[in-house]
Amino acid sequence: MTDATATQTPPRRGGLLELDARTRRRNAAEARFRLYGLIAVGIGMLALVLLLISVLSSGLGAFQQTSLRLDVTLTEKALDKTGSRDPEVMKKVTTITYGKLLEQALAKTIEDKGIVIDGLSKTDIKDMISKDAAARVRDRVLAHPDLIGETVPFTVLANGRIDGYLKGRVTMDSAQRDSNVSPNQLLLADALRADGTLYKAFNWAFITAPDASELRPEAAGLGVAILGSAYMMIVVLCLSLPLGVATSIYLEEFAPKNRITDLIEVNISNLAAVPSIVFGILGLAIFINFAGLPQSAPIVGGLVLTLMTLPTIIISTRAALKAVPPSIRDAALGIGASKMQSIFHHVLPLAMPGILTGTIIGLAQALGETAPLLLIGMVAFVREYPDAPPEGFFDPASALPVQVYNWTQRADPAFVERASGAIIVLLVFLLAMNAVAILLRRRFERRW
Repeated sequence: MTDATATQTPPRRGGLLELDARTRRRNAAEARFRLYGLIAVGIGMLALVLLLISVLSSGLGAFQQTSLRLDVTLTEKALDKTGSRDPEVMKKVTTITYGKLLEQALAKTIEDKGIVIDGLSKTDIKDMISKDAAARVRDRVLAHPDLIGETVPFTVLANGRIDGYLKGRVTMDSAQRDSNVSPNQLLLADALRADGTLYKAFNWAFITAPDASELRPEAAGLGVAILGSAYMMIVVLCLSLPLGVATSIYLEEFAPKNRITDLIEVNISNLAAVPSIVFGILGLAIFINFAGLPQSAPIVGGLVLTLMTLPTIIISTRAALKAVPPSIRDAALGIGASKMQSIFHHVLPLAMPGILTGTIIGLAQALGETAPLLLIGMVAFVREYPDAPPEGFFDPASALPVQVYNWTQRADPAFVERASGAIIVLLVFLLAMNAVAILLRRRFERRW
């Protein structure tokens, strides 16, 4: 031990190695802030989990549908009295006749399987089958006239109340108070399900089929709405991306800094905060009333959503351009590149991840908008699929968020299940778009 070490004294009270009261209070405040942050994150995650549980529990049933397996005798006397097998002549036979054949097929199935239920009437048997079933059988017979005269196995939709019974939405108690279903029908459903005639399967028609009337909730699908949303996103992408990027490049790289550009920048920021329904009023006035474009058409919806998306893309693109270091510009100019070459060959590629991310987020926001589409007439009931582009852009169509709104306004509880199922489809699209944004950002991102 040296004299120097021997003479060292312990640190004085209140020195650096001892916490005073003020430091303790500061550390306690920091610990509390961390705790508050964790609580806030936990509350947000809990709310998200509850939302997902609520949507999934209500909507997953829409991806399954109850059907009946029936052997239908397509009698020539009822469907083609002339025996010509001419589809034009056979079209005169209405769905009422096909409905009677389905009713006879179900009654024969019940008889053959020895199912006996006291008080079961012909009306109970007829109402077990969806009103959409006769139209589907008719379409198949018209497409294949050679089926007439044979007994053909068909898989047809069951009534919406029967479907609700197999999914737990309808009970014996509720059937006694419901004029659309009877307890005898539920007893018959139990017997047919035990025999395998009545069953549930994955419902592809929910994704591919068009909307249906209020009397046929079991046949309603999202096919037209998905196509309409896809067409609108094509219009938005083709218009908003070049316009937004070009505007951002000019304002950030070429525009002089004066009162006019300051006013433009303020207005762009204000437009990003304008309620979406205002853009719907603008679209109704300009594109429909003034320009004469058709209502409920994807082209009008795409134009309205383009106006709404442009401010978001411009702001995100300008932020991405500002994030590129000035040294990149200076180096390009220093080796003789022009202003245009330095921007398009150096600055823009480095800003591409931010531009693409902002664009996809703007498209995702536009995909979920409802209010502006309601004002331009996309709330209309549409059963016909739009044609392929470019004609399809002008055909009537619906959109996913509008379809959700439509179904929540209908009285049948089955449409509430359909609306929740449509929300799940919409969330899947949004998650896919955000995943693409993340992948593109990582793909094009450069570090310096």
